[in-house]
Amino acid sequence: MALTVKICGLSTPEALDASLESGADMVGFVFFPPSPRHIGPQLARSLAARVKGRVAKVALTVNATNETLAMIVEALKPDILQLHGKETPERVAVIRSRFGIPVMKALPIGERADLSPIREYAAVADRLLFDARPPETATRPGGLGQTFDWTLLKGLGLKIPYMLSGGLDAENVAEALRVTRAPGVDVSSGVERSPGIKDVGKIRAFIRAARAADAALSSPPLELGAAQAARSPSK
Repeated sequence: MALTVKICGLSTPEALDASLESGADMVGFVFFPPSPRHIGPQLARSLAARVKGRVAKVALTVNATNETLAMIVEALKPDILQLHGKETPERVAVIRSRFGIPVMKALPIGERADLSPIREYAAVADRLLFDARPPETATRPGGLGQTFDWTLLKGLGLKIPYMLSGGLDAENVAEALRVTRAPGVDVSSGVERSPGIKDVGKIRAFIRAARAADAALSSPPLELGAAQAARSPSK
C-alpha cells in the first residue's frame, strides 16, 4: 500500500495549494487557539473550498467540546477528526459515533511504557498517530519539532492504519521510514520557516523525500546475479 503523506497546520492558500500540487494525501487544519497554526471558521471554509475533494481534510482538535467540534465540522466538513489531546478511549468512541466521521487519535510517545494504551485506542479509532511526548512545560501537545525513539514502533502489528509524526522533515523522513516502516507520515513544523509559517519549498521537498523513501523501501532487492550485472561495465 502506498505511503500516506499528511501536511498539517496549513493556514494559507499558497501552502495548501503547494501541498495539493505536490501530491499530499491529507491536509490538516488546526483548531486550537494556543497554536500558531490555529484557524477560525471563516478561514476554514475558504481553505476547504480550495481542496475540492482532491484529498482528505483533517481537523486537528485538542480536548474539544461537542459544541466546538460541531462548529468545526460545519465550517471545514472534514473527512477525519484528529484528536490530539487527552481524550480517553470512551471519549473517542463517543465523538466517532456522534459525528459519524472517522477519527484519528494522536498518542504521545517518549518511552516504551507509552505504548501501553495503543490496544485500547486501536479498538475505537480508525487511525492512530504517534507523536513525540511534549515536555511538561509545553503549552500544546504537538507541532514542537521534536522527534522520539523511532525504534519503539518496531513490530507494532497494528490492524488499523497509523502515522508517524514529531520532528520530521525532508532530511530525516527516509530514516524514519526505514526504521519504523510506518504506512503514513505527518509533518508540520518541519516544513516551516518560522512557527506557523509554512515554506512552499520545504513542503515540496518533504513530499518528494517521503515518496522517494517509500519507493526505495517498496522495491524488491536485486538478486545477486542481477546486482553483479548492474555493477559490471557494459561491453
